[in-house]
Amino acid sequence: MRRDRLTFAMIFGIPLMQIILFGYAINTDVRNLKTAVADEANTHLSRDFVSRLNATQVTNIHSRVTTVAELEELLRSGEISIGISIPHDFDRRVADDTRAAVHILVDGSDPTIAGIADQLRNIPLSFDTAMPQERTSVIEVRPYYNPERRTPVNIIPGLLGVILMMTMMIFTAVAVVRERERGNLELLINTPVTSAELMIGKVLPYIFIGLVQLAVILAAGDLLFDVPVRGSVLDLYLAGCAYIAANLALGLFFSTAVSSQFQAIQLTFFMMLPSILLSGFIFPFDGMPKAAQWIGEALPITHFIRLTRGIMLREASLGDMPVELIYLVVFAVVAMTAAALRFSKRLD
Repeated sequence: MRRDRLTFAMIFGIPLMQIILFGYAINTDVRNLKTAVADEANTHLSRDFVSRLNATQVTNIHSRVTTVAELEELLRSGEISIGISIPHDFDRRVADDTRAAVHILVDGSDPTIAGIADQLRNIPLSFDTAMPQERTSVIEVRPYYNPERRTPVNIIPGLLGVILMMTMMIFTAVAVVRERERGNLELLINTPVTSAELMIGKVLPYIFIGLVQLAVILAAGDLLFDVPVRGSVLDLYLAGCAYIAANLALGLFFSTAVSSQFQAIQLTFFMMLPSILLSGFIFPFDGMPKAAQWIGEALPITHFIRLTRGIMLREASLGDMPVELIYLVVFAVVAMTAAALRFSKRLD
């Protein structure tokens, strides 16, 4: 074990990583969800309600708009998780428990946010003693994109990212080191193929395999669980190409950094744990500590899950989420360049 430094590091690294991730980064008591408010009443009572809403720390008022349509557009593009709609006759509705005084619009594409939003029903609409506290029941929660709150609808778009990450990264993580173990690396050195050409040649076939996997997962989700693809299938495949390339390039970089296939697989699994936990796949991203969010933002899976949930469930387009796609493309180029440079150094 002293000679195998990677295994020795993982003996301490994996337990410590799990302790830190589950102890600090993973928090089921979610706070600071991005929220927008459309206060059409703009009265003292409505502003007081918004103030008490923000004081719960469940929401973080991200922006203020004027209409419900603007709230729905922010939800569709993924800029907010919760929208608060206060109608123009809010004061009158507070005194009348037959109509909803507040509408809470929730991004139902995230599996836990709808349940968290239900807690907001307990906020009193007024501290006026003449108004009974049970008037909080006229706060209505509207889960968008998954009104039935079916778990497969929430899980499968994120599962696309997890499955593709696991398979694509492992495929290429063992690619270069396998050539070395089989004695084929000397043959590659004697060919006129450059390092960049070799890296691209290792990646291109697996992009096709990844797209086939994407089609299989989508077909199974549709046939077995009735999971919709409300947006453009072409957009979904373009996002898939960028994500697959990013994971393949990262796997190639890992392959140039280790000396055996076993170490390559170890390093891949070491990467998978934070990717799954910090990507927003299981826990709402906004509820994580800032340090965990910074790490999560650096992971390709975080951006791909935002794209898949947006395209499949919210009918968003790539134009609505350009930052996510650009990050995946840049990550793939940087990782591929780093792998090619490192492989070139090894040839020396």
